[in-house]
Order: sequence, then C-alpha cells, then structure tokens
Amino acid sequence: MSGSRDVQLARQVAPIKVGVLMDFLLPPPSHWNALQDIVDTMELTFRDAHEAGVLDRPVSVVVRECEGLPRGTVRESIEAFRDLVDDGCLVVFGPMVSDTAVPLREAIERDFRVPCLGWVGSDDWLGEWTFALSNGSLTDEPHVIASVVRQAGHRRIGVLVERSLVGAQMFEFFRAACDVEQLSISATVSIAQTTAPLVGAMEELERSGCDAVVHLGAGLGMLRANEALASIGWDPPRYTGAAFENGYMNDDAMRCFLGWVGLEQYDEANAVGQAFLDRFEFVYGRRPQYYVPMCMHDISRALVRAFANAAPLSPRGVLEALERVKMMPAASGAPGTRVSFGKWTRRGWMGAGYLVARSVEPDLHTTVLRGRMA
Repeated sequence: MSGSRDVQLARQVAPIKVGVLMDFLLPPPSHWNALQDIVDTMELTFRDAHEAGVLDRPVSVVVRECEGLPRGTVRESIEAFRDLVDDGCLVVFGPMVSDTAVPLREAIERDFRVPCLGWVGSDDWLGEWTFALSNGSLTDEPHVIASVVRQAGHRRIGVLVERSLVGAQMFEFFRAACDVEQLSISATVSIAQTTAPLVGAMEELERSGCDAVVHLGAGLGMLRANEALASIGWDPPRYTGAAFENGYMNDDAMRCFLGWVGLEQYDEANAVGQAFLDRFEFVYGRRPQYYVPMCMHDISRALVRAFANAAPLSPRGVLEALERVKMMPAASGAPGTRVSFGKWTRRGWMGAGYLVARSVEPDLHTTVLRGRMA
C-alpha cells in the first residue's frame, strides 16, 4: 500500500497559476458575460494543451476584480496585481485600461518582477516585464481608421477627441495618418471622456463642412453622439476605433454605435479563429462571435508555448520563453495575422490586418465586416 501511495504522490504536480487582472468593471450582466468568455476561453485552451501533452501540468486561472482608472484609482489596480503575485501567479493578463499602464508598469518593474500581458493600447506600457496583445492600439488604430476612411472616398474629416491620455495619443497619430492618406482635418472638437451631451460638438463639426466624422478615445465620450446627431438632423458617415468594442456591453450600448464603422479583431474569414469557435461551441454550447474569445485564445496559446519552454518554470523563465514565441498564426484579425515576441519586442501583433472595420446591424446582435487597412 505504501508503494501505491508513493506512486500517487509522485504523480501529483502543482498547477501553473495564471492571473487575470480585471480592473475595468462593466455594468452587470455585461461584466459577468465578458469575464465568463475570458475565463472559459483561457481554461479551454489550457485544458486542451494539458490533455494533448503539450503541458505536463494543469493551469489554474485566478481572477482579481477591482475598479481602476478611469472611474477608480491606480492603487486599486496595483493592489489587485499584488494579490495575484502573492497567490503564486507566474504571469498575469491585464490591466485593461491605458490610463493605468505607466504606474502599474513601474510597480511591476520595481516590486513584482512578474511578466504581464496587458490589454492596453498605449506603447508606454511596454517594458522589460510588460508585453501586449491588446484589443486595440493608440498608435495603430488611427492609421487603420484613416485608411478605411480614404477607401470609402472621404477627404475632409471632422474629429471628436476625448480629453484623456487615450484621446490625446490617438489624435497625435491620426494627424500623421491623415498626411499619409491625403486627408484634411476640417475641425477638431474636444469632448469629455464621460457621457456628456454632444449637441454643440456635432453642430461645430457640421459647420466645418466635413464629409465624415471620426471619434478618437476610449469610447464613453461618444455614447451620446447619435442622440446629438438626431437632434440636429445630421447623418454623416462616421468612424471610430476600438471604442466600438464598448457596444458589446449590452443592447443599449450597441444602439449607440448604429451608423458607425469601428475597429475590432473578429474576422469571420480567419480560419484559425473559426476553428477555435467550433471547439468553443462544442464544449460550451454558445458561439461568441466577437473579439474577446479570439484575443483570449491567442493570449492563452502564447502562454502555453511559454510554459512548455520555460526553463525554469519561474517568472523570469516564462518571460524569456515568451520572447521565443515566434510567428504563431493568430485567431484574431484578418487571415495571416501572427503573434511574435522577442527581446524588446513586446507588442505581439504582426500584420496590419489584426484590426478590422465592422459596423453593427439594426438587430444590435450582428456586426458586418466593412474593411481592412489597405
């Protein structure tokens, strides 16, 4: 009997712990639905890798929720990250908001020294321990928007810019993109990053004679844009970046994006993504056709490769193994998108098509592909 117990003990292994820092709380039930898609995707990807023998031990997903910026505080995000590290997580997914990026990165470098894959769009997040497979990019989105606008035949652009780090950084790169695409900016209006009235802003853009409207920011600032347009009787072509993803919160939010073309990372032509959704639907009985499962599958597969090749299985070992993830076919974006890291290559998306343009249909549950960067 003692021999049998010895064998059982020899087979026992501690799971690898992966932290999820959910520091941007959506209103229920949207928050729970998004978090469920995140956790279900990660657990399925890790479980399949373990059962296939790619990983020699299971992976446990540990979640910490808090309200970081812009509604909460940086400290909330830092303390939640500390909890994940203290719980033994070898790597963390999160934060979710660019405003938190720099102070949290500094805390990771100073105090924690655990690799972290952020879902933030600011390049200021990137550092020795901080990687990104973001659901958008403050530097790339403006160029994709400008390309899609130019392909649609528009030339004079009225711009709404949210008063925030996100809005300011996006506008800097949008001006450069307009030079590349030979677009002119007829008016720029600064707006709040909260849901303030926008009638005056829209009247100013209409007076400028623009033939299309572009919004730049995290997204909460433009949720009343359609209301303002209806009140002044103006219906211009209109574009936004990954702020479009806020529409997936609920039907009321999605209604705010009717008539807008926005960016996200779900492309039904991507065979890697569709194959994963087939697997997801088989296991869970639902098929979430939007950016979250695609991004989370890519993040989880990159981590699987890192865990399998880490020597030793430590924070530093995982960091160095992440640097060896090369040209992994992505589920996100257009066909041909890849994930690739390296020494001081911390942003993993390779290929302009990782962001695609979509619009929402009147049923509020269907989105349609409207273009890619050309």
